[in-house]
Order: sequence, then structure tokens, then C-alpha cells
Amino acid sequence: MEINGRSLVTGVMGYPVSHSLSPVFQNAAFSHMGLNFVYVPFEVAPLDLGSALEAVRVLNIRGINLTIPHKIEASKYLDGVSEESGILGVVNTVINENGRLLGDITDGKGFIRSITEDGGFEPEGARVMLMGAGGSSYAISGALVNRGIRSLFICNRTENNSLRLKKHLSEKIGFNKVSIIPFRDRNRFDFKGEVDLLVNTTSIGMKPGDLPVIDEDKIPGLRFVYDIVYNRVTELIGASRKNRIPCLGGISMLVYQGAVSFELWTGKKAPVEVMKKSLPSVE
Repeated sequence: MEINGRSLVTGVMGYPVSHSLSPVFQNAAFSHMGLNFVYVPFEVAPLDLGSALEAVRVLNIRGINLTIPHKIEASKYLDGVSEESGILGVVNTVINENGRLLGDITDGKGFIRSITEDGGFEPEGARVMLMGAGGSSYAISGALVNRGIRSLFICNRTENNSLRLKKHLSEKIGFNKVSIIPFRDRNRFDFKGEVDLLVNTTSIGMKPGDLPVIDEDKIPGLRFVYDIVYNRVTELIGASRKNRIPCLGGISMLVYQGAVSFELWTGKKAPVEVMKKSLPSVE
């Protein structure tokens, strides 16, 4: 990859962001396609998000991904958002169209492609337990509802955030088959016969030594387990494999949501297999 005066800059804003693998696979994709683009990480504290996004406009940066903790707050600094972002209330991709900043959300699309294509699991008709109620949860729950799930349980450490997500799904999408499970009661809940798909969208599992998001004895009987943590094999994924429950870690979703961003910025189909192969194994 040669960077010159005509190179178009893209990147990711988060806090922290040094762990991000997005620069690895996005730059591999640009290089493979022969595109004069470069993708870099920008560590942006929450209070600086507005200034950072204004810099995207001023510096003519072509596009930005947004990760924790910026997905919910970003829209207030943009000139417009996609219909999906407006409904879900989250943005993870910014496209700079001649100085006009437009927001979109690719997490939901990436999740559905990941779980169906790489995981071989069809969510339609499934009963889902969603661990977490942050930015990614809005996109993933919205995508699952649109895919036709039967019901949704939400379990989050801050119960008010669970209630906020439940209200959001009711008011914005018209989905009312939502129940709240207090986080302290998660291991008292009878998963067997009540939940088909477990999705962890929390940060639990990112660090070695993290306690499993649920006890291992809750995993048998599930049809599929998905953990969006991607930097390591989490205790949840390890326990699922031990119990021979089909499961998938977050690398797959990371690539697919990044592929959608790539296509929004370049107008070209993303080389998904190249992107996957560029990443280190976390096995």
C-alpha cells in the first residue's frame, strides 16, 4: 500500500481503540482491490466526539467507523442518518459525501450475515436471550426482530438500560414480545425450553479471568450461542464448545459489518474472504 497525496482516509473512532482489528482487514481489502485508501485508528474520548467528527468534515476524511462508547451519541453531530439508524438510534459508520456527514449502522446486517452464513443458524422463529443493552444491542436486536424472531429476553447489568431498549423496540419497531431478566437472576432463569439463541453483546469475556456471562450448566439445551467479543475465545464460547453447542465468536460479525462499511465508502463489493484471511486466529 502506497500512501500519497491522493489517498482517501478512513478509520475507526473509539475509546479505547488500540485493540481494534479493523485496520488489519480494511487495509488488506483496500490493498487487494488496488484502491488508494488507508484505514487508521483514532482514539477519541467521549467529550471530544463532536470535535472529532467535525474534523472528519474539515480534513475531508472519507469515512469513519464508530465503536464503544460512541454509537449512540454520534447522530447528534451528523447531517443525516439512514432510515435504519434513525429507527434503531445508533450509528457505527459515517460517510463523508462532499462535506456532508451521513450516518448508517452496519452491525445488524453484519450479525445476520455472520450467524446465517458462517454459523448456519436461521434466527427466524427463535426465542432469544440478549445479554447487554448498549449500542450493539440496539442494532442486533433490531436485526433479529426484522428477521422474525418469536420472542426476546434482555439481561443487562444496568436494568434501566434494559427497560430503555425494551421501550425502544416497542415504540420504534412495534415489537412487544420482550421480557426483562435482572442480571442478578440470570443463573436462576430456566434457559432450557425457553431460549434457543443466546447472544452476548457485553464486554464480559474480553479479559482473561472474566467470569462467564452465565453458568455453564445453563448452556446445554440452547440451539446456538453467539458472543460478539472477538479478541479471544471467551469462557462462554469455550463452555459452548465443551457442551457441543453450535457457537460463533465476534470475528465473523466484525468482518461482515466492516464489509458493509467498505462498500458504503468505496462503492465496490468487499472481498470478504480476503478480509477474513488477514486476521490472526484467536483459537
